[in-house]
Amino acid sequence: MKYLIVGLGNIGREYEGTRHNIGFTVLDAFAKASNTIFQDKRYGYVAEASVRGRKLILLKPSTYMNLSGNAVRYWMQQEKIPLENVLVIVDDLALPVGALRLKGQGSDGGHNGLKHIAATLGTTAYARLRVGIGSDFGKGHQVDFVLGNFNSEEQSTIDKQTETTTEIIKSFCFAGLARTMNQFNKKGNGKKEEEQA
Repeated sequence: MKYLIVGLGNIGREYEGTRHNIGFTVLDAFAKASNTIFQDKRYGYVAEASVRGRKLILLKPSTYMNLSGNAVRYWMQQEKIPLENVLVIVDDLALPVGALRLKGQGSDGGHNGLKHIAATLGTTAYARLRVGIGSDFGKGHQVDFVLGNFNSEEQSTIDKQTETTTEIIKSFCFAGLARTMNQFNKKGNGKKEEEQA
């Protein structure tokens, strides 16, 4: 079985480590833990890993955020990966820094990456792991905030969560979406998550 694990972000040194690039950060940590490296390929940087006999294609799109769907569609077709085996990792302003929420479908929440993926695939019914980046910004400063860096305390929180995000990705592949949601959506978020999460 094959799985496509997509971390959303923007390419370029100026975006490295920013809140909006948390998808790249999560995949980099997963790749390091899996002893694999990314290669520059069509529509993105791609690495391969395995979990209990399942093949994982790790994708960091090089299309920029608002064209992420092109990369997702191409690698789904290239590797013949069904929609139910796709997991997209994305930053979320609505969650506290480091909070994690796995969902099987949903709206784009104003996120341009998710918006383009839904438009390209023609559906919002794909799994996504939302990673909280907080929302501590004044009116009119959202863009500066999401394209900014975490402070040292926030970065420490994110670093600690990479082990959990790695376990979520593995569980998604070998245990499935429903079991992984039940196991992880109620952990590490400071409160019990809603059942529909």
